[in-house]
Amino acid sequence: MDEVKVVVAHSERATLRVGDMFLKVDADQVRIDVEVEAMALVPVPTPEVLWRQPPVLAIAAVPGTALGRLGEPSTASPAAWAAAGAAIRKLHDAPLPPWPGRGGRGRDELAADLDGECERLVTSGVLPADLVTRNRHVAEAALRPWTPVFAHGDLQITHVFVDGDEVTGIIDWSEAGQGDALFDLATLTLGHEEHLGDVVAGYGTDVDLDVIRAWWSLRSLLAVRWLVEHGFDPFAPGCEVDVLRSQM
Repeated sequence: MDEVKVVVAHSERATLRVGDMFLKVDADQVRIDVEVEAMALVPVPTPEVLWRQPPVLAIAAVPGTALGRLGEPSTASPAAWAAAGAAIRKLHDAPLPPWPGRGGRGRDELAADLDGECERLVTSGVLPADLVTRNRHVAEAALRPWTPVFAHGDLQITHVFVDGDEVTGIIDWSEAGQGDALFDLATLTLGHEEHLGDVVAGYGTDVDLDVIRAWWSLRSLLAVRWLVEHGFDPFAPGCEVDVLRSQM
């Protein structure tokens, strides 16, 4: 039998790798429904769905390697990063899905979530007040009107696979839906600002870099406490807390 490798596991979901197959176990079947439907609709490479037996979804591994990892230098070429930008543009140009997504929250709801989380970060002592205040100010630029696109919703660098300079697959579509295009671009380049220019060049249209930086702050502020509570380390070099510090 192939070795079973735990890719990620916490109280909400777990992903296991068995040979060339990934088993995703999720207590929330809505997320699995979204993932399967999104992969069937998007015009970019995605994993093959092998079978589904709730609460488990089995998908095939995609060829190539992840574009990089948060907190580590990426060995992918500038052309690979540009190819990722081009793939994201193709996704964003696709017809809108019929369901809302994580990035589809209204500005008022998002601002309320952000204000509440900032208060908890300070009162709990997880982050110093000046760091939270500065990044809350930076994040304000993301709270503007946007035209919804078909967004991945959780486009972390580990979710984009490349082989040489070609994108071979984009994985983990459970947060997909209608959202802000710049949120996807910001999520991909979080902690890898040096590759933002390559991604934007591949994306092929002008983007507001201040809004991308605002999303870096906003995403990091909303993520830090959740990551700590679920066994991850946002304080590791190059990760979310360093992203927040870079805005000071």
